[in-house]
Amino acid sequence: MKIQVSADLLDGMVLALLDRQDYYGYALTQDMQKAISVSESTMYPVLRRLKKNEFLTTYDQPYEGRNRRYYQITPAGQEHLADIIDMWDQFKESLDQVFKGGQVQ
Repeated sequence: MKIQVSADLLDGMVLALLDRQDYYGYALTQDMQKAISVSESTMYPVLRRLKKNEFLTTYDQPYEGRNRRYYQITPAGQEHLADIIDMWDQFKESLDQVFKGGQVQ
């Protein structure tokens, strides 16, 4: 059984990785796949949406005779990431209370 990952969590994971370093699309997908099952066909729409919302910028770098498009987090993306982390912390705490038998608030 697989748990579905929401768009907000995908956005947060992508932004968290990009907050550490710039990535080109394939390498970003490979690192995301270390944590969750995600395909390139899922990743590129996420990247386009984040860029459209100005959470990412892109630049090209030559590599072996062609260009690689790199993604870079923007200050607005860093703020959005902080918001997603806050929402995740609250959500995770609520789930932990249910799953681990704590008091639900």
